[in-house]
Amino acid sequence: MKVAVVSDIHGNVLALEAVLEDLRREAPDMVVNLGDCVSAPLWPEETAAILRETAWPTVRGNHDRFLIEDPIENMKWTDAFAARSLSPESHEWLKTSQTEIRLSDEIYLCHGTPDNDDRYLTEKNEGPKGHLPDEETLVAELKGEKAAIICCGHTHIPRVVRLPSTGQIILNPGSVGFPSYDENHPLRQKMAAGSPHARYAVMTKSTGNWTFEDKIIEYDWDAASREAAKHGRPMWAAGLKHGFFGPLS
Repeated sequence: MKVAVVSDIHGNVLALEAVLEDLRREAPDMVVNLGDCVSAPLWPEETAAILRETAWPTVRGNHDRFLIEDPIENMKWTDAFAARSLSPESHEWLKTSQTEIRLSDEIYLCHGTPDNDDRYLTEKNEGPKGHLPDEETLVAELKGEKAAIICCGHTHIPRVVRLPSTGQIILNPGSVGFPSYDENHPLRQKMAAGSPHARYAVMTKSTGNWTFEDKIIEYDWDAASREAAKHGRPMWAAGLKHGFFGPLS
């Protein structure tokens, strides 16, 4: 059994296309999507059109929720750009995403934490940068979820964490489309994967045990950076080009 896990595509159709090409080689039994699909100063509609065709089980990310629930005049710039770019068909497709998915008795999918799509699970946001929480904090954030494998996104930082007290695995595949960003909620901080690659993960079960692989994929991130710059988003351009958030050099 092989399951590919993607998350946080953020409208980066070039990164998504590179991941799709790699998925054709991996040939997983299933691909799941942990949300934040289209919000970006990039290619929201082009990304949504591909995702509509894949029909992957898709969790609703916090930015997906904003696009579904909030009036455009109340949205931040990036979400409003995506909302104005989406076709009616893509907007309706986004509504089919789910707040959480229990893929099987073993596998549970969410975007942030089990009870909050806008809260980090595998990063603790204290100080200028996120860092891995201690086990006690992680267990508390699971809110009693007992699945053997919990897949989450939202942080854009790939991690595989095993909880010693429960034996559970938390998998965060990182971000397909946006490796670094500046967060101002609830505290000001920068999150950075440290390279511009598209990222996803593959989980494989063989002889009763699961193994986990980070996939790190090259694509034309310079073109993605130029697209963000064209729309007047220089910090997005920097994060896409470098994998670190800051002014382009």
